[in-house]
Amino acid sequence: MQESILKLLRAKSGHFLLESGHHGDLWLDLETLCLRPRLLEPLIKELAKRLATMEIEAVCGPLVEGAFAALMVAGQLDIEFTYSERFSQPTPDGLFPVAYRVPTPLRERLRGKRVAIVNDVINAGSAVMGTFTDLQECGANLVAIGALLVLGTPASEFAARANIALISLATLPNNLWTARACPLCAAGVALEDAGGFADALPPEPADRLDS
Repeated sequence: MQESILKLLRAKSGHFLLESGHHGDLWLDLETLCLRPRLLEPLIKELAKRLATMEIEAVCGPLVEGAFAALMVAGQLDIEFTYSERFSQPTPDGLFPVAYRVPTPLRERLRGKRVAIVNDVINAGSAVMGTFTDLQECGANLVAIGALLVLGTPASEFAARANIALISLATLPNNLWTARACPLCAAGVALEDAGGFADALPPEPADRLDS
C-alpha cells in the first residue's frame, strides 16, 4: 500500500514551512495524487472498505486534495459527501494559523449523522483538526478519520485525545519542529518555496458571521 501511494506523489527533501506552521524536512506534492484517478481507485476502494465497518452516513474532506479523496470514498460507499474550506486564522505562536469550515448549505445535513473525515495525507493534522472542530459545531457524530497515508504521530495522538478511530492504509515516520526548535533553521538552511502553504490564504468566509 505504501509503495502504491508514494508512486502517486512526488516527494522532496529540504526545509519547508507546513500549513500547521511547523517546519519539516519532507514535502509531498499532493496535487499529483489525482492526475490518474484510475491508479488511485484501488487505494480508495480499500480505504472505503475499512471505513465501511464504522457504519458512517457521510464523509467530509478538507479542500483541496483531501476533498477529492473524500468524494471518491463517498461514491464507493454510496453515502453523502461534504467538504470544508480553508481560511486564514492568525495565531500568536504561528502554529495552526488556518481554520476550516463546512459551507452553510451543507451544515444542517450533517447534524446527528455518523461522519468520517477523509483526507489524502495527514502530517501535522491542521486540516483534520480544523475540520473536526467545525463538524462538532455542525452537530455531527464524528466516528472516524480516514487517510491514505499518515506521517508521524500527530494524527494518532489527536485521534486518541478525541476518542475517534484513525484508519489509514500506510504510515511513515516524519520530522516536525516548531520554528524555534527547528535544527535546519539553527544550521542556517533557508526555507524552500514548495508552492504550497506559501501561497496566499483566502480570508475568513463572510457567511461565517451568519452561523
